[in-house]
Amino acid sequence: MAYNELLAKRIKASFELQPQMVKTHISEKKMFGGLAFLYKGKMTVGIIKEDLMVRVVSHKMDRVLQLPHVRPMDFAKRPMKEFVYVSLAGINLEEQLLYYIELGLEHAQHKLNER
Repeated sequence: MAYNELLAKRIKASFELQPQMVKTHISEKKMFGGLAFLYKGKMTVGIIKEDLMVRVVSHKMDRVLQLPHVRPMDFAKRPMKEFVYVSLAGINLEEQLLYYIELGLEHAQHKLNER
């Protein structure tokens, strides 16, 4: 198992709660040995093994890193800019998962607006 398939199902269900104009632009792509969810081609969240991977806008990184069960994404043995991991304990509730999905969507929309 490259990634937690139950978590993938939960993420897909959470994206279904998004407005139509958002959910019609969500795609999936195998990345980092796991699965990533993209909004208009920009990565939002993903799964690597048992962890949720989340893109976070720079100015929110310090605050997000202080949340329980969140740590810097160190995929290549060093922290990656604007990426965090959230362990399963941090997303037990659907509201928690939705919070991180919305952070990831915010990051994607921010990157799209930079163009």
